[in-house]
Amino acid sequence: MIKTEFYDKSPLNYIGGKYRILPQIFERFPSKIERFVDLFCGGLDVSANVKAKSVYCNDINYHVIDIYRAFQKLAVDELLNYIDDVIRKYGLTQTNQEGYLALRKHYNETRQPLDLYVLVCFSFNYQFRFNSKHEYNNPFGRERSSFNPVMRNNLIKFHKNISQFNFAAQNFKVYDCSFLTRRDFLYADPPYRIALGSYNDGKRGFEGWTLDDDLILFELLDSLNARKIKFALSNVVEHKGEINEILAEWMRKYNVHYISGNYDNSNYRSTARRNKTTEILVTNY
Repeated sequence: MIKTEFYDKSPLNYIGGKYRILPQIFERFPSKIERFVDLFCGGLDVSANVKAKSVYCNDINYHVIDIYRAFQKLAVDELLNYIDDVIRKYGLTQTNQEGYLALRKHYNETRQPLDLYVLVCFSFNYQFRFNSKHEYNNPFGRERSSFNPVMRNNLIKFHKNISQFNFAAQNFKVYDCSFLTRRDFLYADPPYRIALGSYNDGKRGFEGWTLDDDLILFELLDSLNARKIKFALSNVVEHKGEINEILAEWMRKYNVHYISGNYDNSNYRSTARRNKTTEILVTNY
């Protein structure tokens, strides 16, 4: 199995990112992909490393898609100079909360995507959080978050990887998959309904993930299967004693691959069972 250090990491520490399990995911992906669709692309850990002739990335969070598009518009030196200029202008450090709040106020007034990226780099847990007015409201990441040398290096590699990507910011329910053929491949990593987190709790300025969303996504994947189009779905079938019964029933008609993660020390004793998370990859090939 290829180790994660052979993959490029996203410069965004996006909640729900797949970097740590990329080797397990990619060993199950098709060997040849014409067009790759990442339906819930998030931090792009998967898309930035996939081998395909063309890559299509979609996410309902248009704020993060706007950042990627802004990255594409600038040469890497221009991008880094912009980031460094913003850091200097606001005196951003791991302890300067006033500078962070000033930049946050400026971003909410101007909505410049690259300013949002810098904000996220200095925010608590590097999270994308918005209120109902789509104003960024994540608190300061005191003594923890910054645009550090590792993130700078990740951004340089990432910038090159995504230069030709096709981005969209749509609800998956209206994303047009009609252009896909049997040579193409769709990957879906939706919010996990039973593992509620900040990415699907409805507090990013977007609605949370519901049972109806699960059902609509399963119907979409079934339609791809009927067209002989390959897909893979990442999800969690069990989390802290709760089972996604709808998913468990639906996935029986496909191939299910169990993902090893930070949960391997769990066993079936009562306490461990309550903390158990079962992460899966479902494929139709």
